[in-house]
Amino acid sequence: MPAKTYGSAVFGIEAITITVEVNITGGLKYFVVGLPDNAVKESMLRVESAINNSGYKMKRQKVVVNLAPADIRKEGSAYDLPIAIGILAASGQLFSTRLDQYLILGELSLDGGIQAVKGVLPVAIQGKRDGFKGIILPNENAREAAIVDDFEVYGVGNIKEVIGFFANTLELQRTIVNTQAEFSYNINNYESDFSDVRGQENIKRALEIAAAGGHNVILIGPPGAGKTMLAKRLPTILPPLDLYEALDTTKIHSVAGKLSASDSLMTVRPFRSPHHTISDVALVGGGTNPQPGEISLAHNGVLFLDELPEFKRTVLEVMRQPLEERRVTISRAKSTVNYPASFMLVASMNPCPCGFYNHPEKECICAPGVVQKYLSKISGPLLDRIDLHVEVTPVNFNELSSERLSEKSEAIRERVTEARNIQISRFSDSPEVFCNAQMSPNAVRKICRINDTGQALLKQAMEKLGLSARAYDRILKVSRTIADLAGSEDIQLEHLAEAIHFRSLDREGWAG
Repeated sequence: MPAKTYGSAVFGIEAITITVEVNITGGLKYFVVGLPDNAVKESMLRVESAINNSGYKMKRQKVVVNLAPADIRKEGSAYDLPIAIGILAASGQLFSTRLDQYLILGELSLDGGIQAVKGVLPVAIQGKRDGFKGIILPNENAREAAIVDDFEVYGVGNIKEVIGFFANTLELQRTIVNTQAEFSYNINNYESDFSDVRGQENIKRALEIAAAGGHNVILIGPPGAGKTMLAKRLPTILPPLDLYEALDTTKIHSVAGKLSASDSLMTVRPFRSPHHTISDVALVGGGTNPQPGEISLAHNGVLFLDELPEFKRTVLEVMRQPLEERRVTISRAKSTVNYPASFMLVASMNPCPCGFYNHPEKECICAPGVVQKYLSKISGPLLDRIDLHVEVTPVNFNELSSERLSEKSEAIRERVTEARNIQISRFSDSPEVFCNAQMSPNAVRKICRINDTGQALLKQAMEKLGLSARAYDRILKVSRTIADLAGSEDIQLEHLAEAIHFRSLDREGWAG
C-alpha cells in the first residue's frame, strides 16, 4: 500500500513542501524519481543501512520513491528521514494516522543516527503556513525551528525515536523557545565597544553619521591607525534589529548552514569580513546549487572589505548592482533565486602600497604615479556608491595611554536610533526606502533643500576643492543625516561643511 510523508525543499530563502510518496511492489530495484540530485539518489543506500541497523527490515522488493511536485529539483540529504519513514509505512512495519500532520527532515547515518541539515527555519515557517501541526528534525536544528510560534518542534537523535513517536510508543519532548524573551535578552549582546577605542574622535563621528543614515564608508589611513578596530565596532552603534529583521537575517544564515545548535534567533546585526582572495561567486552567491554569498550573509548588517584595492577588480564590480538594489538575483537555466542584500559597506585601505602617503611622521617611498595607480584599482562607479571618505591618522602616545574613558557604544546607538526614527517617519510613504542613503535623486532634490548661503558654500567647495559632480548628491544626503542627528528640520551651514569634509577621494590632487 502506498504511503506518504512530507519533507521540504528550499529555494533562495523560501521553502516548498515536498510530498514523499513510497510504493512497494514485486521486483528488486530501488528507484527515486522527481528530479533528485546525486545526494538524494544516494539516500537509498543510507536508508537501507539505517533501517536494517535499527531492528527493522528493508524489503527486497521494488521500491519506488516519488518526490512531488516532480518538476522541482530536489537537493541535499534532508530527504533521508522522510523516505525511511515512508518505506516503513509502505511495508507495513509502521502504522500511524499522524504522518500527514508533521514535516520530517534529517540526514541518516548508517547506524540510524540523524544528522543536522540546512535551511530549517524557512521550512518551519512554510510548514506552519501550509497547516502542518509540527516538524520532526535533528536535535541540532530544533532550537532554530522552535522560534516559529504555535508550531510543534521535536528534536530527535535517531530513527527509532521517530518510529516510536509515530507509533505512539514514545513521547518526544517538545522544543520550546520564548522568541520574544530571547530576542530582548540578547539584542545588545556585543563583545566589543566603542569605549575600547582611544582617540580617533573624528573617525567615531564619521561612523556615527554613517550608521545614522545607512551610508557606505571608506577608511583611508596607514597601517596600525585603527581602521579595522573601528570598523568591527560599527555594528554596536547601529539601531537594534527588530523582530522582523532578525527573522529575515536568521533565514539566510539558516539556508547557508551558519547557525550552531545553540542558536535559535540572530539578535545582533551580522558583521562579515571576507578575505581579499575571495571569488566573485563567494561574495555575491551562486554555484551549481545556488547558495547565499557574503553580501547576503551581511544582510541587515555590515560588510567589511579590508584592504579594498587588494580585492580582484571583478569581485568589486559585481557589488555595484546589489549596492543599489539591495538584493541579488542568481539565474540558472531552469530557475532564478533571489537573496536579500541590504547591507552597509565599510571598506578600508592604505593610501598607497607602502602605506605612508600623507603620514604626519613617516615618509612615503612609493615612486611617482604609484599612489594614483593604486587608487585607480577602485573604479569610479564603485566609489560613487560610497558616501563618506574618511582619512584615519595614527593615534599618538598621549591618547593611547590616557585613562579617560571614551563614550560607550550604547550612548552613540541612542543618538543613531533617534536619527533613524526620524528617517523612518520621513519615508513612511516609500516602502523601499528606510534611511537617507537610499534616497533617489528626485527625493534628494525634494528633501535635502539648502538655502542660498548653503548653495554658495557648496559651489565654492566644489570649485576650490575640485570635487566631482558625483559628490553633489552624496554631500546633500550626508548633510541631511547630520541634520537629523542634530534634530534640525533644515540643513544648516555647519551640517553642509561637515559633509564636505568627508569627500577626501573626490578632491583634485589628493593622490598627487
